[in-house]
Amino acid sequence: MAEKHQGLISSMREGLKKSRQDIRRKVDRIFPLGNKPDPEMLEELEEVLITSDVGIGTSLEIINTLGERIRRDKTVSGENVRKELKGILKEMLDTKAPETANEQTPMVILVVGVNGAGKTTTIGKLAALYKSKGSKVLIAAADTFRAAAIEQLEIWSRRAGADLIKHTEGSDPAAVVFDALNAAKARKSEILICDTAGRLQNKKNLMEELKKIQRIVNKEAEGFKRETFLVLDATTGQNALMQAKTFREITDITGIILTKLDGTAKGGIVVAIKKELDIPVRYVGIGEGMEDLQPFDGDAFVDALLG
Repeated sequence: MAEKHQGLISSMREGLKKSRQDIRRKVDRIFPLGNKPDPEMLEELEEVLITSDVGIGTSLEIINTLGERIRRDKTVSGENVRKELKGILKEMLDTKAPETANEQTPMVILVVGVNGAGKTTTIGKLAALYKSKGSKVLIAAADTFRAAAIEQLEIWSRRAGADLIKHTEGSDPAAVVFDALNAAKARKSEILICDTAGRLQNKKNLMEELKKIQRIVNKEAEGFKRETFLVLDATTGQNALMQAKTFREITDITGIILTKLDGTAKGGIVVAIKKELDIPVRYVGIGEGMEDLQPFDGDAFVDALLG
């Protein structure tokens, strides 16, 4: 278990390099080793957390908790502050979210998210991850409206070694899911991953479309575990949080997949999402490679972020 944790930290450290360098540099400047923390230092730390996309309310809660611990323990130094900060973040993240690949099968996963968040790429990587654990995976190309979406998914399904169920562009997405569910049952597939449209600018149409897909799943997926994963682009920061709130109004989200975490210095968005939405981050994308989508581990994330 310790070896696996160290492996996750190593991967996370590389993926979170931009965030870590930015946050550590600022924290080291605010809290010199051996110095007694003061209220002004805590205010500076609050600003660092906010600019790292932890969010205003969550940052204030962290600072209040940290300040209370410092007041209780008069011996706290700059080095202790780092340890206390790590502890608070781990508590907020509730550490280890369940690793979905080891959960009940068969399972149908609806993948939602706006265009450009990395949804298609994520589905391919998710399929590869499940395949690597020995599961038989089927993908449904139910984003039938976006130009080239089906072709892109076809490429990623081949890379992952997963079968693909598709209709022509402009087809009814619910019909694709219906056919995919029947194919999954006939082929005894353990995992069915369904792509969906990401047209958030037309929320009413998207809501109706997802409701129709959900009705098909409820009717045809008896015996299947059901998940709905929301794909968010970490580089969009607080905008990703707003997307999550909007999608939560449209459908029940059971987990977040956070992409492009390696491309941002604002990794604090992970904390904001967990704290403000109470939806677990299930997977994070920390690179371009097929293997760079990894199950999220709160302990490993904080250790990689703060050292």
